[in-house]
Formats: sequence, C-alpha cells, structure tokens
Amino acid sequence: MTQFTRRRFIQASGSLVAAGMMPGLGMAQDMKGVTSDSVRLGLLHSLTGTFAISEAAQVDAEQLAIEQINAAGGVLGRKIIPYVEDGASDAPTFAEKARVLLRRHNVAAVVGCYSSALRKAVLPAFRQAKGLLYYPTYYEGLEQDPRCMYTAQDATQSVVAAMDWMIREKGKKIFLVGSDYIYPVTCNKIAKQAIAKFGGEVVGEEYAPLGHTEFSSIINKIKAAKPDCIYSTVVGGSNVAFYKQLRAAGLGGDQITLLSTLVTENEIDGIGKENAEGTYSCMGYFQSLDTPANHRFVKAFKDKYGQNRVVGYPMECAYNSVYLWKEAVEKGNSFVPDDVIAASSGLGFEAPSGFVRFDDKNHHIWMRVRVGRAKADGQFDIVYQTPDLVPPNPFPEI
Repeated sequence: MTQFTRRRFIQASGSLVAAGMMPGLGMAQDMKGVTSDSVRLGLLHSLTGTFAISEAAQVDAEQLAIEQINAAGGVLGRKIIPYVEDGASDAPTFAEKARVLLRRHNVAAVVGCYSSALRKAVLPAFRQAKGLLYYPTYYEGLEQDPRCMYTAQDATQSVVAAMDWMIREKGKKIFLVGSDYIYPVTCNKIAKQAIAKFGGEVVGEEYAPLGHTEFSSIINKIKAAKPDCIYSTVVGGSNVAFYKQLRAAGLGGDQITLLSTLVTENEIDGIGKENAEGTYSCMGYFQSLDTPANHRFVKAFKDKYGQNRVVGYPMECAYNSVYLWKEAVEKGNSFVPDDVIAASSGLGFEAPSGFVRFDDKNHHIWMRVRVGRAKADGQFDIVYQTPDLVPPNPFPEI
C-alpha cells in the first residue's frame, strides 16, 4: 500500500468511525443521523389542533425519557438528539412531516401519532424509507405493519378485561354507547362477543357523531333499557357533554356503573372531576399505581413539568416507547431499523406500569390491564388488575 493510499484508507476509516459505521456496530451506509457521539430520534405529534391536548403531553413524556437515558450514558454511548415535528392534527401534514424526519433529518426511529388516521397516513413514508415508527396510543387493532411497533393496548386487551370485570362485579345488562368511527365500532363488536361469552346481555347500542354534544335522546334510551352498566367509547370533547348530561339525568357514577376505555386522567381534567367521580376506566396504566418504578416516573415527570401535571396512559406508553427502542438497539447492537425490529421480538422492559414485552410475532405488547374508579381529585382507585400479562390479539374474529 502506498503512502497516499494508506493515508486515504486511514481518513476513510476515521470517517466511518465518526459516522458510527465501523464493523461490529451493525450500521448501514445510509444512517446519516448517527455519529460517533449522537443519534437522532424523531418525535412526531400534534402540538397544535384537535389532538394537541393529548399529544403535546406525550412529547413531554418522551422528552423526559430522552433526558434520563442521556444522563445515564445514552444509547450505545451516544446522546439522543430529539427532532420534534408538529403534525398539527392533520393527516397530510403528518405524512409530510414523517418524510421530513426520515429523509431530511435522517432520524434512526420515530415515536409518534395519535389517531389511527394519522398513523395510517405516515406508514407509506416509513415503508418507502425502511424506517421505524413506535406508535404509543391504544387503538382498535386490525393492523400489523412491518415498520411499526405498537406500544399501547389493542382493543381486545382492554375490552375483554372490562366486560369480564363488569359482568362479574356489577351486573349482566350492558348498554353500549360510542362515537361513530372505527375504534368504538370495533370495540363494541369485541364487547358483544365478550358479553355473550361471560353470560351477559346487550340491552342497547347507540352511536353519536364525532364532536356531538347533545345526548338527551341516547340518555332517554339508556333509561328505558334499565342497564346495570354502560360501556362508553365516546371520544374527545364529546365526553364533557356526555358525562355532565348523564349526571344531570341521574345516571352519574354514584348511581350506575359507567366504564370507558377512552378516559384517562388527562380527559378527566376536561370532563370535570365532579362529573367523572365514581365512573370507571379500563387502561394499562394509572398514575395512582403503587409501585417503586411508577413513583420514580411520576416524581420525575412532576419535577420536570410541574406538580399540577397529571400522567395518563398514552403518556406512559410514549415514555416506554423511547426505552423500548433503546433496549432493542442495545440488544441488537445496531441502530438500523431492520436490526432493531428483529431485536424487539420478545423484548421486555420494566415500565412504570410493570413488566411489558413485545410479542414475538405481531409487534404488539403483552401487558397487564387495570380497571380504575375515578375519585374526587381526578385520580383513580385501582379496583381490578389482570393476574397475568394479557396477550395482544390485533386480529380478533369479529
């Protein structure tokens, strides 16, 4: 080797080390967002628009996880640099911002999206770029994309546990109420099968348009059906009107069992604590969970963002997503998305909600499911927890 060739080889090798692409690190030539001391992670959420009330809080949780990981030495010795993009609660904007993160910023992975419409809008960009999305929000299931890791409960995990608990503890006659879109419709299909399985009876099923605020007609039907329990998949701002009007009609939490799989501590702030008190919610996580890991998580969150902030399930899933990505990168010794996906199979993590792990086939999470009863302070008393991790079932026979 001539002196000139040797010098060029040494310079090229130094460039590979700086880019983090030397053998043994499992890197690829197009991982431009990874250097010898940093790695870029995309956070794609709505900071403005309809979903901002939920998604901005998820960004806060993700930023906390990044801060903690960096303080502990980073990922494979690299500091995480967050790149935050605002999808503005708009599907085309989400799709464009996904391309910005993947193509312009060259992020190693992205945590983001809230509704299924937003997730579905960005997935073509991830397939094209061979990128990796962590989706941290509970959803209806019916999907298994090879470029997506689903870090919150699918519909079967919450709905089946909720119906089992209600029929055992509160009564067999169930009235179903939902907003008119895919998540409630899918949840109620699952609920009807579970109700039949557990010996219950559906005494009514009603849907209201998204954003609906006048529930008197549905409430009259509930009264006429005389159910033991109401299962609600009413979503978003409609819950403010629905819960308030139920209480005014004598169907508050102290008078009938009302359970939702869509109301967390964050939504109660909007509904009003007095309107939600005594009602139930079925989630994988509640802020009131009494474990050392959760105490540390809640304390760290409040220390960073303020003592009056509350932590809900989608926020915990967002926080977990960053850690699950870190764990998979370190297990696979690589930032390459395909390597991270492969390393995620069966991967577990001790989350604030307890131990969770990815299924070894379908990219969804095994987790415990809990039922909580809302208190006057907006927190939940946990009244039931599944004894074991509940497996995901994103494609139920419904």
